Amino acid sequence: MHAGERVRDAAVWTWTWSWSSSASSSPSTSTRPPMATALNSHAVDGFADAAAYDQHRPSYPPSAVEALLHAAGVGGVTGARVVDLAAGTGKWTEQLASRPERYSIVAVEPHDAMRRQLSSKALDRVAVVDGLSTAMPLDDCSVDALFAAQAFHWFADEASLKEIHRVLKPGGVLAMVWNAEEYNTPLTYPLPPTSYPSLLRTHLFSLSTPLSDHAPRFRHNTWRRIFDSQLSSTPLTTALVSGTNSLFSLPLGEKTEEWSIYMSEDALWSRFKTMGHVAQLDVEGLAETRRVFEGAMKGDGVVRNERGEVEVKGVTVMAWTGKIP
Repeated sequence: MHAGERVRDAAVWTWTWSWSSSASSSPSTSTRPPMATALNSHAVDGFADAAAYDQHRPSYPPSAVEALLHAAGVGGVTGARVVDLAAGTGKWTEQLASRPERYSIVAVEPHDAMRRQLSSKALDRVAVVDGLSTAMPLDDCSVDALFAAQAFHWFADEASLKEIHRVLKPGGVLAMVWNAEEYNTPLTYPLPPTSYPSLLRTHLFSLSTPLSDHAPRFRHNTWRRIFDSQLSSTPLTTALVSGTNSLFSLPLGEKTEEWSIYMSEDALWSRFKTMGHVAQLDVEGLAETRRVFEGAMKGDGVVRNERGEVEVKGVTVMAWTGKIP
């Protein structure tokens, strides 16, 4: 896979052997033994209110869904077996389950509350399992494509890439996608310094130290490092050059899609509160964040429609890479 139109080093998640399924059939069991449970504590706390996350976080633009499925090699492929790794409450899983290809889907999610929220949806052809990026309850070479939606920054490490490589079929694709409002973008994403997204973004970055939470999020833009540490390789160059440490083809394929919507201030505040750093704040910290939010809403350049709703701009970022056998 090569670069497309345009364009969290993370704690390793391990896994306990227990799963529940909303589908009639279970996923294959792994040849690997169970490992000790160790979920990043900031993920546990930040996603504790799974219902609020599911209610207020956005879904994905249909055109972006279509583009990534085709980049992953499963667009139009009836019955392909796909994994949604760190599926959360199922924002991406829902997209997969609604497709005419009738995929066979395994949604892997380690967070109990998020997994319960996803299981309650009883999506067709979806097995919801308890697992993590370093140990999935799946057979070797059993998956056509693996998706990490709003999640890869949490497990951008070698152990996770090795496990993803293990479960993918030869030529299978790892596909990553993020929805990011402007206030949740990396600092390299240009924003007017006095705009409300810039003010909110600055505040989000400032929360890491008081919370002692330095786990990378998408806006820290560190997830690429695990790929940068590999030799730039394709299956052909791997065959020609011995000693490569690459598991996936480089350079990454990449595509972005910008979007905008209008939301009431209350709805935007509810969405902002689902950001992991904000969700961990105590009463005093949340009150201060609310003051920052309200001040930003009173600033210059806030675009509103005739109903007084605020324009929220964002970008869907997609990246993909093929397994090197």
